[in-house]
Amino acid sequence: MLTIGRRGPTVSVLAYEGMSVFEIGIVTEAFGLPRPEFDFPWYDLTICAETPGPVRVVGGATLHTDHGLDTFAAADTLIVPGVPDVHADPSPALVEALRTAHARGARVMSICSGAFALAGTGLLDGRRATTHWRYADQLRAKHPSIQVDADVLYIDSPETETGGPILTSAGSAAGLDLCLHVIRLDHGPAVANAVARRLVVQPHRDGGQAQFVEAPVPTDPDDDRVARSMEWALTNLTTGITVDILARRAHMSSRTYLRHFARATGTTPIRWLITQRVHASLPLLEAGAMPIEEVAASVGFETAVTFRHHFTQAMRTSPSAYRRAFPVGPPALPLTGS
Repeated sequence: MLTIGRRGPTVSVLAYEGMSVFEIGIVTEAFGLPRPEFDFPWYDLTICAETPGPVRVVGGATLHTDHGLDTFAAADTLIVPGVPDVHADPSPALVEALRTAHARGARVMSICSGAFALAGTGLLDGRRATTHWRYADQLRAKHPSIQVDADVLYIDSPETETGGPILTSAGSAAGLDLCLHVIRLDHGPAVANAVARRLVVQPHRDGGQAQFVEAPVPTDPDDDRVARSMEWALTNLTTGITVDILARRAHMSSRTYLRHFARATGTTPIRWLITQRVHASLPLLEAGAMPIEEVAASVGFETAVTFRHHFTQAMRTSPSAYRRAFPVGPPALPLTGS
């Protein structure tokens, strides 16, 4: 039961003229819906606009909000969804609101092309950031001081002495991955997984996962055999899996298997296997009890050194640092109001 008279952290999302409502819907699903299944206050979400009143959105509909930039800037977490025009600069009022919030330590986030609004404030200068892959070159050209990475789903750039953390995500659906990432940071993996189940989405896709792979959908029996060999590998991660073993499972020669695997996935079997083992280690690290050496062995790495190497390459942090990012035990109760 929710605690009467208390509220959770405040989240504000900015509505634009001419925007798609999908990204606001993502934010609403993650942070705005009541969560009576949790015995602590959920987020307090507010939809804002630069000017309170009607906001015309794609499809001829109109969204109405009474909340302006003062409410937007006062939130604990500020979210800027995809902007309707990546060539336009953010208004001076929006720039001031974002800079003020960041300076006091608020968490600032963007979804898809919303990164252009953050870039226009200067807050992304010198940082890694991402956006939808189709806009990455434009973001680099317009803001060369930003380290644009178009090969990831989202980037969590930590807080610094000058302000709070800044998080950017790729295309619209990646915004949901980012929202779940934030819930995991705030309340732990169990709560985030429960929200993901309610949304009927994958509980966790790490930010370093590629936005897309230029590969065809499997359409022939050979690709189907590759898929079945991959399914087998996922249930046998702790065994010594090699390309030859996978090829035999698919009833192919190793050379033929490598060719079909690359066509179906855009990568090699060993790279894919390493990624799956790293992903399998995440819930074990989040649980907090198992030593790193045991985690490594449990997902099929021969040594903890090898595990740490591949984990750091994939996640851009160490296993120990990743573990520290997630609270163990009951969810915290970060309250901002009475």
